[in-house]
Amino acid sequence: MGAEDKISNKAEELKGKVKQGVGDATDDDRLRAEGEADESKSHLKQAGERVKDAAKNVKDAFKD
Repeated sequence: MGAEDKISNKAEELKGKVKQGVGDATDDDRLRAEGEADESKSHLKQAGERVKDAAKNVKDAFKD
């Protein structure tokens, strides 16, 4: 996973956590749900990047 992707995904995850926190503090269910969705989307992106990295490692292992 590239450094830019890691930073972007982590920023999206943190944005989701902040939205959840504000939603909890203000008792705003919509904002809380948006935060959960943002965080989940970030986790899926991170998992996809790890799969791509693993596939690249396997591919590279067979080159030698």
